[in-house]
Amino acid sequence: MLTVLLECRDNEPELAHTLAVLVSGAVDGLVSDVIVLDHGSRDGSARVADAAGCRFVDKWDLQDVLKSARGEWIMLLEPGARPQAGWIEEVLEHASLSKTPARFTPSSRFRRPFFKRWRRSGALENGFLMPKREAAALAKPGTDLAALAKASAARKLRSELIPAWVMREGR
Repeated sequence: MLTVLLECRDNEPELAHTLAVLVSGAVDGLVSDVIVLDHGSRDGSARVADAAGCRFVDKWDLQDVLKSARGEWIMLLEPGARPQAGWIEEVLEHASLSKTPARFTPSSRFRRPFFKRWRRSGALENGFLMPKREAAALAKPGTDLAALAKASAARKLRSELIPAWVMREGR
């Protein structure tokens, strides 16, 4: 039903935290596969992905990755991002009833300091969910996940997501 895509470069601890949250989605039958797209990591990112049963790809083209994805929906996340309670049911409902892209609601517990909120957030800060068919139509050679997420307007899901920057700033 859902393929999760993550891009990483030396994000071993962040990747481990995100994959731990996705396990419950796999157990419930929502997450069919997770693909980690690497940009030359020199840490243990490949080992973490392998231990979690993910596909780790170090030389990739997004069009080819999308063709090999098993899910009919694609969820784009940054390593370190963690969907919160209720995300599985809401993503299942959204995928069943809608054909439009969606983003998670930013976490109410973790907000950037006031002056940093003025800076525009990254395209994947709140995750991105879209039909595989739409993703494949938008993917061009050299496209990364952030560009794919910028290409479509999205509905906001009720479920919250703790963004990846929370874990990066905690290091």
